[in-house]
Formats: sequence, structure tokens, C-alpha cells
Amino acid sequence: MAVQIEKSLKKLVPHLIKAREDNLNEADTRQRVTKVLEEVLGYDPMTEISGEAQIKDKYVDLAVKIDGTIRFLVETKSAGTILRDRHMEQAQHYAAEGNIPWVLLTNGVAWSLYHLSFEEGIEHSRAFTVDLSTDPLEKVCQCLVFLHRHAVKKGELDEYWEHRAALSPESIGRALFTEEALKLIRREIRRHEGILIDEEDLAQAIHNMLSTESRELIGPVKIRRRRASRARSAPSEASPAELPSSAQPAAPQGATAKPGDPPRT
Repeated sequence: MAVQIEKSLKKLVPHLIKAREDNLNEADTRQRVTKVLEEVLGYDPMTEISGEAQIKDKYVDLAVKIDGTIRFLVETKSAGTILRDRHMEQAQHYAAEGNIPWVLLTNGVAWSLYHLSFEEGIEHSRAFTVDLSTDPLEKVCQCLVFLHRHAVKKGELDEYWEHRAALSPESIGRALFTEEALKLIRREIRRHEGILIDEEDLAQAIHNMLSTESRELIGPVKIRRRRASRARSAPSEASPAELPSSAQPAAPQGATAKPGDPPRT
């Protein structure tokens, strides 16, 4: 990505850290977050950052727009607040009202981005969490750069999420615990170890190798088996014994008659 934000963010980091030390209230923290959106992430504060933005009959802390369309909501907490997933629940409902897939939760120092889907109720997944007080600035920039105006407008934020979702434990688990994948692994084990492992035992062993967090995301072991394709059976030719007598083939001339055969005329 061509956009560089490290230099501009580095200038604001001391002020954001100081805000947490002074335990600034939510309104003052929001001002500093707006400064980051403007000076680091490239949004116009006059036209693209709306404070107390209204979505239907509700108001959110900040709404970030591009070309008049809200691209993500920002839920700000006071600088001293330790962020929890529950803190974005209010913004989550606002996002659902406007079908907005992104919510940014921040206290100015910690920044957590959530992706929302609304297919079956409201579901959210954390895209990333970074902390200016503990994480290397390079790591923070690698994440926050996807919220830059250029990245959002060009669809790079959505591409980042698609790539991240494809490599998530849930996605890898779906691919790993399939009949085809397990057959390949069983074959390799048999080639190296000389023993054919039971498919269910292999799946459970792989599941046990994963971290506790990954196992919780994947859920219990369930092998996805390929559905047997329904072969369309073509009508088979009837054997001579199944044909009516009138359709029985005539015995070739010169053939010896078997006992019980009717006399030839």
C-alpha cells in the first residue's frame, strides 16, 4: 500500500498517551480521535467526519463518510476506559440500522475494528486490535492504514477483511475437516509410518493440536463428507432371457439342437 501514516501518527502518539494518563473524558477523547481521522487517516473534518451523526432516530459518536456515504462508525470511550467488546454493542445496533459493516471502537490509545454482518441477526468479528502504548508503531500502522481514506475508497479495507476471513480458524477448519483433505493426510501418514489411521481418529488428533481459542471458533469435530452424486442409470439392454419369445434371436443355422428344443420346420 502506497499510503504512509507512520510519520503523522508518531507526532500524535504522545498526546494520546498523555490523554490516558490524565483520564480525559469522552468528549475530549473524541476530539483527539477526530484529529487522528483528519491528520493521519486523511478525512476532511468539514465534510467527511460527522460528530453525533444521526442514523434514523439514533445518534453515534462519529460517522466517517466518503462521497456522502457512511463507510464506518466510530464509538469513542474516555481515554482511561479499558475497552471491551460490549462497548461497541450500542454502535453495533446503529450500524445495523444503516447496514454499515464497520465499527471502530477506541479510547485514543487502543483501537479495535469490528466487521459486522446482518444475514442472521447481528454478528460481529474483530478485524484487529492495536494499542499505541504497547504495540510497535509499525504494527499499529500496518492495521490503521486500512482505515485511511484512500484504502477505504479503493476497497482495500474490504479486501483486507476477505483475506483475513479466508485465513481464519473457521475457514481453515472448514477446509481441513473435509473428507478429501483427511484422505490426503492419511495417505501421507501411511506412506511415512506404514499404518492407515482411522479418519475419525485423525480428525480428532488434528483438532487437539489446535489452540483452545481456535478449537472454540471451529467447534466440535465434524467431518464434511462429499455427497454421493446420483448417477443417472441409463436403461440397460434386456438380456435374451428377458425378451418375449417373439423377440428371441434365432439360433444360427447348423447349430446343434439341445434336448427339449422344438423341432425345426
